[in-house]
Amino acid sequence: MKIAVIILNWNGRKYLERFLPSLIQYSKDEAEIIVADNASTDDSILFLRSSYPDIRIIQNNENAGFARGYNLALNQWRLTTISC
Repeated sequence: MKIAVIILNWNGRKYLERFLPSLIQYSKDEAEIIVADNASTDDSILFLRSSYPDIRIIQNNENAGFARGYNLALNQWRLTTISC
């Protein structure tokens, strides 16, 4: 795949439920979808694992905010992509 869509999530299960279906529908063959979780305290991770097992999850250990949360996720994605 040449495209990765990385979604930063923090306690956003209701948004994941609402928007992931159309994202998957329109990009399933074109992009890898990754959810970077910013230490959510809701059941976002459980929801993703049970409803979307093919979506890669990157779990940040803390809620690092927007910019740092994305940077942590991108670094983790880059490390796992290079080692594959």
